[in-house]
Amino acid sequence: MSFEHEHLRVARGPRSGLPIAVAVHSTRLGPALGGCRLWEYPSWEDGIRDVLRLAAAMTVKCAVAGLPTGGGKSVIAVPPGHRLDAGRRRAALLDLGDLVDSLGGRYRTAEDVGTSTADMAVVRERTPHVLGLAGEPAEATARGVFAALEATVERVAAGTGLAGLRFAVSGLGQVGSRLARMLAARGARVTATDVDPAKQAVAAEVGARWAGPREVLTAPTDVFVPAGVGGLLTAEVIAGLRCRAVVGPANNQLATDDADLRLAERGILWAPDFVANAGGALYAILREGDGVDADTLDARVRGIGDTVAELFARAERDGTTPLAAARALAAERLGTEPAVAAQAV
Repeated sequence: MSFEHEHLRVARGPRSGLPIAVAVHSTRLGPALGGCRLWEYPSWEDGIRDVLRLAAAMTVKCAVAGLPTGGGKSVIAVPPGHRLDAGRRRAALLDLGDLVDSLGGRYRTAEDVGTSTADMAVVRERTPHVLGLAGEPAEATARGVFAALEATVERVAAGTGLAGLRFAVSGLGQVGSRLARMLAARGARVTATDVDPAKQAVAAEVGARWAGPREVLTAPTDVFVPAGVGGLLTAEVIAGLRCRAVVGPANNQLATDDADLRLAERGILWAPDFVANAGGALYAILREGDGVDADTLDARVRGIGDTVAELFARAERDGTTPLAAARALAAERLGTEPAVAAQAV
């Protein structure tokens, strides 16, 4: 990854002693937005690499979603095997607030992996530049992914609808569980898994067949739905997939830069994750930040399906992948060269 970022601030939190980083990739379209990831990293350097990559991806996500905001991210890097007690967690969040505030509004943080609405309330004690305090964005994220699923099904199985089709949902967290329920309600045949065996109760609740986390990767299905950790689509996993399409909310699904090409070579249609899961960003900016009404927000979230359909059409027209089409669209909106946008995700 080349260094295109406008700002990178790294500090050892004076209260917590933890490495904390804030990256602003672009403010070309407006103040940067991106959640705070509180995560265990092998080293603090890995946390820096992650925050740079995630901030750049947010620029493309927001541009494709048509949001008046740029891309940023923050990371609190926890040492391997370390568990934060309540006191040190609070200290780290206050440290984050100070670092965010030092950017003077060029970056706004929100919840992400490992953080919550309650955590953002702590950050808000130190800076006003926080979103994610007014409700749970998972519902908007799930509805956006569902719209992307419908658009993808229309592309690979035009006119069939969702009833009777097979979907394999990998990850039954806040968004994955919602998607499983939505699919089941539409008559889809759902197979589900999670690394937490206790989530079998969720699968049973929606009438889904339970499978092991490895088993689901090779289960015959129409659409594979990654809804857990990122980096799942390795060359090995792609070679074993038995599906027509991949659409899901998990961030950073592609393990390697050429994974989209590997999927295309196998005839598997992939909806770029940062397009499909943009409902949460739409919620944060439009509902919480701009105060739009619920109907306006719902229309924008449902519009994710139209964006996905447009990307599929552009990819077919240009003889490329949906990922390349998404990067090109982002470049147009950012007023940059496509090659620059291509480095961002």
